[in-house]
Amino acid sequence: MAAPFLYSAWVAASMVLVPFAALTETRKLRRAGVSVARAHEKLGHATEPRPSAGPLVWFHAASVGESLSVLALIGRMGQALPQAHFLITSGTATSARLVASRLPPRTVHQFAPFDAPGPLNRFLNHWRPDAAIFVESEIWPQMLRRTHARGAKMALLNARLSARSIAGWQKRPKLARYLFEVFDLILTQNDQMAEAMVAMHAPPDRVARGINLKSMSDPLPVDEDALFEARAALSHRPVWIASSTHEGEEQTVLAAHHRLLKTHPDLHLILAPRHPERGDAVMRLIDTAGLSATRRTRGEHPGAQVYLADTMGELGTWYALGDIVFLGGSLRPIGGHNPFEVAQSGAIALSGPHVTNFDETYDAMVEAGAARIVKDSQDLAATVDSLLNDTDARDTARAAARSFTESQTDQLDTIAERLIKALELAP
Repeated sequence: MAAPFLYSAWVAASMVLVPFAALTETRKLRRAGVSVARAHEKLGHATEPRPSAGPLVWFHAASVGESLSVLALIGRMGQALPQAHFLITSGTATSARLVASRLPPRTVHQFAPFDAPGPLNRFLNHWRPDAAIFVESEIWPQMLRRTHARGAKMALLNARLSARSIAGWQKRPKLARYLFEVFDLILTQNDQMAEAMVAMHAPPDRVARGINLKSMSDPLPVDEDALFEARAALSHRPVWIASSTHEGEEQTVLAAHHRLLKTHPDLHLILAPRHPERGDAVMRLIDTAGLSATRRTRGEHPGAQVYLADTMGELGTWYALGDIVFLGGSLRPIGGHNPFEVAQSGAIALSGPHVTNFDETYDAMVEAGAARIVKDSQDLAATVDSLLNDTDARDTARAAARSFTESQTDQLDTIAERLIKALELAP
């Protein structure tokens, strides 16, 4: 198929924009502590050698959630393909740090190259992937077409696009067909997205429903030393956790905690905002609420009425301290965060009603009794109070969470097998 005008126009525009994008992105990565050499991976300059033997499978994800979601899958594929090596690319410094601490065997991370001829050609010349798997909505025109032109087998995994994106692709049928035809397999999160991909002119015979890969992630890591210190500081006090909260949600959580302290005076709240750089602002909210607090970034231990856990990568440790977890990003129309991580820790997931990013996971967990939906501060306080008072109900919900996580294992193996077959990776 000949390249549509919009594609050719983007190629020309990208060549002009690359110097400006490189300057902006390099500065951003440098401010986040990334070395100059690694920042230049955005321009296609690799900092790791390509493995000399065995097929190379490239996974491209956008940021933290997408990157972490594929690590368990890479592990399963690695077990089935002992000669294969894996490359995972993403765009943010945070994703690079978190992925680096959890890389499966035979896997390296690089920053994704810009969607422009020079960076992509350098990247593809070096890595020469045998297969490429793009995650969720990572539809970069030149990245797709140039990878396809090199002969790599390709898949779109965990496909999820917004209603606005779907409408936009439907208005550009030539460009949509030109891009989506590169995929040998498109696995979507649900039936509705599968129908949408076909409506967006993806090849119908290559589209199938998969699963929400984020509900298959590996258990969050636990720092055993930090966990021991926190447990010692808290002694036998009851604990609940509010994690991944966004601006406008901490007030609701703190109001619920204030209400709970009237009937549970020793209750401790661990508050872990989604963006730790908001720590100072959240600390002011705690002060305004009239609650005492200690703070992780000050090197302090839990012990006051609230512990502000304003760091990255430690949620697994905090989840291990309690069995009631409220997940933010859900009291406002943000889309919610991953309840599967909570279930893996053996805790009960509470969430607001806005969970479009994990509809299927929440539906299944609520039905199983492993998660509950709350609508406001009063409802949140009442639900936590009920669980604190009813040990049997709490134990039943925790058992449901464990059963739910165990039921997902076979699905991840199925996805790995489908990808290996579609991408012709089997020995």
